[in-house]
Amino acid sequence: MTSDAFQPSRRSDVAPFIAMDVLSEAASLEASGRNIIHMEVGQPSAPAPKAALRAAEDALKHGRLGYTEALGIKPLRAALASHYKKTYGVDVPAERIMATTGSSAGFNLAFLAAFDPGDRIVLTAPGYPAYRNILKALGLVPVEIEVGAETRWSLTPEHLREASQGGPVRGVLVASPANPTGTMMSAEALEALILYCEDEGIWFISDEIYHGLDYAGEQKTALETSQNVIIINSFSKYYCMTGWRIGWMVLPEQLVRPVERIAQSLYISPPELSQIAATAALDAVQELEAVKDGYAANRALLLKGLPEIGLDRLLPVDGAFYIYANISRFSSDSLEFAKRMLHEAGVAATPGVDFDPVHGHEFLRFSFAGSHGDMKEALARLSGFLK
Repeated sequence: MTSDAFQPSRRSDVAPFIAMDVLSEAASLEASGRNIIHMEVGQPSAPAPKAALRAAEDALKHGRLGYTEALGIKPLRAALASHYKKTYGVDVPAERIMATTGSSAGFNLAFLAAFDPGDRIVLTAPGYPAYRNILKALGLVPVEIEVGAETRWSLTPEHLREASQGGPVRGVLVASPANPTGTMMSAEALEALILYCEDEGIWFISDEIYHGLDYAGEQKTALETSQNVIIINSFSKYYCMTGWRIGWMVLPEQLVRPVERIAQSLYISPPELSQIAATAALDAVQELEAVKDGYAANRALLLKGLPEIGLDRLLPVDGAFYIYANISRFSSDSLEFAKRMLHEAGVAATPGVDFDPVHGHEFLRFSFAGSHGDMKEALARLSGFLK
């Protein structure tokens, strides 16, 4: 048998996640002694909440960690049900909530349970690149729709009607607040889109992993409009638990058992230690709101400082911890520009082509999840770099 026979699968031919490539290159520069300010990945600089750390420590000392139910431990699911009642006034049975190995596992499970190979799923551009990469790897068809200022960078029912002319649309995936923009849909726009999907028999997947991180808008869960939506959330962002790899889903009743069956074989269960810590983290609101205040201060600093150094074309930053900046007055190649900025200024940011293959060459995404001191230093470095 020749070596030509042993080739990667066609489904593995997905684009790289450029933010992670930038992180890797930044780490190499740091290993050589360079001081790098990280604005390329959406990773909180704060540690996990103290209550989560104490719960994990206690479990390590006194417990035997093992497999759990594929849907997750009952205390976590019950605590999440209480969270929806307290935060949004929505009643969600714990039986419809599932713990996942990060939101990434949630996307895999949702796509596998709701769609068949060849199904078309609508996404926004700009948008999170892993959406389209996972869909392609699973044999699904991402349909990216360019959104702009005329709809405040949000999908509308009219977008879906136009997309349906190219073939049936089986699903829609929306994030509010969004990555990379931080822009939120208005309550009215979100409701209109969900109701259209419900009427047309289109699965609506709501990525709510940046909920809790809102500065200039009222956050709404899709569950306030319909119980037929699929909610995906995570402890990585608001709860500062990226490395714990723990998230959750809220599922329509008809998808609970199918998702559970798939998860049993793909993952067995989420890590028990992370589930225990996450349960405790849900009560750490006071500590986490203080962290959010830090993001708000960073946001205010950059919204004032970036225009002063020439980056004055910014999308609305309603939530999350990102600024999506137009760099066209300096460059028409965001990949090359980000690389040069990293090496010359020591500031790591993600090229817009990661989020939008068509127009992203004119944009950079800056994460302001780091310390306030780092944000000040980044502005100083960028000021010199852009002169």
